[in-house]
Amino acid sequence: MSQKELFKSHIEEGYTFKNDYFILGTGILDQEPIHHAQVKVPLKTLNRHGLIAGATGTGKTKTLQVIAEQLSLKGIPSVLMDLKGDLSGLAMPGSINAHIEKRSSAIGVDYDPTGLPAELMSISQEKGVKLKATVSEFGPVLMSQIMELNDTQRGVMALVFRFCDTQHLPLLDLKDLNKVLQYITNEGKESITKEYGSVSPASVNTIMRKIIELEQQGAEQFFGELSFEVDDFVKIKDGKGVVSIIRLTDIQNRPKLFSTFMLSLLSEIYETFPEQGDSDKPKLCLFIDEAHLVFSNASKDLINKIESIIKLIRSKGVGIYFCTQSPTDIPDAVLGQLGLKIQHSLRAFTAKDRKAITKTAENYPISPFYKTSDVLTSMGIGEAFVTVLNEKGIPTPLVHTLLRAPVSRMDILDDSEINILVQKSDLVKKYSRAIDRESAFEILDMKITRAEQIAENEAQTKAKVPPKPRSTAKEASLLDDLSKNTMIRQIGRTIFRELTRGIMGSISRKKR
Repeated sequence: MSQKELFKSHIEEGYTFKNDYFILGTGILDQEPIHHAQVKVPLKTLNRHGLIAGATGTGKTKTLQVIAEQLSLKGIPSVLMDLKGDLSGLAMPGSINAHIEKRSSAIGVDYDPTGLPAELMSISQEKGVKLKATVSEFGPVLMSQIMELNDTQRGVMALVFRFCDTQHLPLLDLKDLNKVLQYITNEGKESITKEYGSVSPASVNTIMRKIIELEQQGAEQFFGELSFEVDDFVKIKDGKGVVSIIRLTDIQNRPKLFSTFMLSLLSEIYETFPEQGDSDKPKLCLFIDEAHLVFSNASKDLINKIESIIKLIRSKGVGIYFCTQSPTDIPDAVLGQLGLKIQHSLRAFTAKDRKAITKTAENYPISPFYKTSDVLTSMGIGEAFVTVLNEKGIPTPLVHTLLRAPVSRMDILDDSEINILVQKSDLVKKYSRAIDRESAFEILDMKITRAEQIAENEAQTKAKVPPKPRSTAKEASLLDDLSKNTMIRQIGRTIFRELTRGIMGSISRKKR
């Protein structure tokens, strides 16, 4: 049997599945595509997560586009984090040319230009569905991790959320959180101290500075209402999974906002979706382009939280795919969870680069047909090493693969096409309304104003009352004795505190 026949047999044996799959490309041996040595991806293991890596310009984003297309055609919705603005073309059919025809023929697939149902979304000023979440939905633990608070400051954050829960103060945006922090160290200090203990002004001031840092990265646009419902990601249209493209081109220099959004999205999906276990195909797949931005500026606690969710979320039928330049951009604990690995070419200009390539090659199964470290630096655009998990959870053979071309447009949409897509969207109508209902900021402002008015009225009343006659010496002596009595003094303080709590007490939330 020839080397080529051995190679084809090797691929056919490793990439034969009982359940549904899609074709990603065909194997390459000695720089020649081998016809019908097809590399397939089983739908059953797509909730085991994946990695698309490679140097700039090697075709990573187009590979991401191909996978999202094939998922959509199989009725699987996906969410794409588009940090470079390259993915809007998924909504329009591609165009055929001689190069694409040749590639498709070598792989053994027909090329059928197809546009896919797509939703454009944003957490900033980009056009599309506005994705938001409230501070309350984040909770004290997540907010503390995002702001990198120490143990003392975390205690203050937990107190704030507890106080707002008991007093029925909705925490919707950063303005609300700031107002409550000001309140617990000023007007409400006495009642807070009695109920929860003293609060350090220094800790509160630190938290407020951390909020300013978030605001400077644009987080005030993300926190608020109407909160996005993650079930709206799981839509099917005309038998195709809807591709939700979150346009993030204007937050590349705001990594804290990006990691905050990513963690909130993953947490919401994990908390909302029911347990699914292993099924024939995933419920949803998420693709994170420029994934190093999630990890490079995140705190250790934040990374640990992301790692935990990635380990657990597959049971919800959700697969997460990271697209980045090097596998070393991803923490080892996350990298070890990934089933599908697609490695595009790497560049070796320095000794450090060569060491990184050798280390990368060690992450892949050994192949009898390739010296992995050599092939990693010689692959062309649209070629990659591929290994997936088969239906039994076993890694398939490593294959140098000629990847299929996207069936949707490989270029981006122009402004007029984007406007048309946004105007047709039902989700834009649902989520793009600005809502600023009564919340902690307005309620506390009302309480403080009311307390100031009561104090002013009392002062005016006292000014109108005629002075009392001077006490006799006997009466003065009796009052002096009473003032020295500990019990009497305690009763006086208690009455004053209860009066203060009555003035600053909760105001029932207005019905909407």
